[in-house]
Amino acid sequence: MESTKRQGPVLVICRYKPRDGRDDDVRALVARHAPVLIAESLVTDRPFVHATAADGSLLEIFEWRSEEASRSAHSNPAVMEIWGGLAECASFAPLAELPETQNPFAHFTPLDPDPASGV
Repeated sequence: MESTKRQGPVLVICRYKPRDGRDDDVRALVARHAPVLIAESLVTDRPFVHATAADGSLLEIFEWRSEEASRSAHSNPAVMEIWGGLAECASFAPLAELPETQNPFAHFTPLDPDPASGV
């Protein structure tokens, strides 16, 4: 089977499951995430969307400029600082583990941006 390379933007849904007592830390890091990805020209102009799941996981939906932009983020010091912080206070858990995703139309609680934190 021939491998196909995706062309153009790539939509991603991230799940950050806070470790016990680390909810505020996760939100603070996620609030910094979008501005860094934008400043580093790694994402499109599509607005970021944030929501929570019933288990307290924070979901972040955004659009990479390309698969190459997504890969290059792994060698970007500004991005890696945030991802490292997130790894300390949250797990990067699969969406499929959320009970909501067992329904054809998964429902989550939207988060309105907090002017103070951004999330």
